Amino acid sequence: MSTLNETIANDLKDAMRARDQTAMLTLRALKSACKYAAVEKYGADAELPDPEVLAVVRKLIKQRKDSVEQFTSGGRPELAEKEQAEIAILERYLPAAMSEAEVGQLVDAVIAELGATGRAQMGAVMKVLQERTAGRAEGKVLSQAVGARLK
Repeated sequence: MSTLNETIANDLKDAMRARDQTAMLTLRALKSACKYAAVEKYGADAELPDPEVLAVVRKLIKQRKDSVEQFTSGGRPELAEKEQAEIAILERYLPAAMSEAEVGQLVDAVIAELGATGRAQMGAVMKVLQERTAGRAEGKVLSQAVGARLK
């Protein structure tokens, strides 16, 4: 099985062959962000492992979602559409998201496992959930689910 870095490189080549400008620019930005993070953390010749590449992808998606909000509120729908297209390209690299029922079951299991009874233990519960979901659920979704159960 190829690494995420190899998959991104191959997809970039395919986008170049297809002359897909949006995909090319998005994937080049992703490769650049991954390389920058690798150099910053491991040195010049390093390559990021897949979990860290996923973190970079999530960061870029979050930046683009923020941009969409700004462009929409600023009356620039054409720029918001461009950012949405880039988000769709980046989301292909994320693992499948957990369903609401799966999140609920996991939250219940972690709360029972840790014996959490109130909001004071929310941080400990969130830490375990973040590790177990491995990016298949957004932090905001997890936080809301935990908050609803711990009062």
